Amino acid sequence: MISDRVLGARVIRTVLRAEAEAVTALHARARATYYPGGVPQDGTDWLAAWRAAVERPDGQVLCLVEDGRMVAIASFRTPPDASAETVKLYQFHVDPDAWRSGVGTALHTACVEQWRTDGRRTAVLDVHVDNERAQAFYARQGWVPDPDNPPAGGDHHLFLRYRVPGE
Repeated sequence: MISDRVLGARVIRTVLRAEAEAVTALHARARATYYPGGVPQDGTDWLAAWRAAVERPDGQVLCLVEDGRMVAIASFRTPPDASAETVKLYQFHVDPDAWRSGVGTALHTACVEQWRTDGRRTAVLDVHVDNERAQAFYARQGWVPDPDNPPAGGDHHLFLRYRVPGE
């Protein structure tokens, strides 16, 4: 588990179950920016999903708190049918008010440090095809198209891979 990392007025730490509503609200604000017609209502109970993510014994949810306000979240765990050396970044969101402030990079760095500590060698994720801002962010961090998971016709996600640097 990650211990609190203090970066000036920023703290990166594990999310608490009691914070699921704050995480859900941040998630909704971030997602609303890359769905031009609004966030699709697919019936997902995101509050329940975030509570479950925080409680999973095989995963972790980190947040970056700046001046007492949660401004970024990251959720990751070993994906089904993957080796223990692989981690999947399921959710990574930065509050739109904090874009281009270094928050995303700081949280990503903390994730990579945790993956390295956990013995992970590879990270994978999928990103919505319309989320060009996130795609550019991930490319700057060193993510590349996943050769084992090329885009399929009609799929709304791109699959990316990251080689976790060794010590």
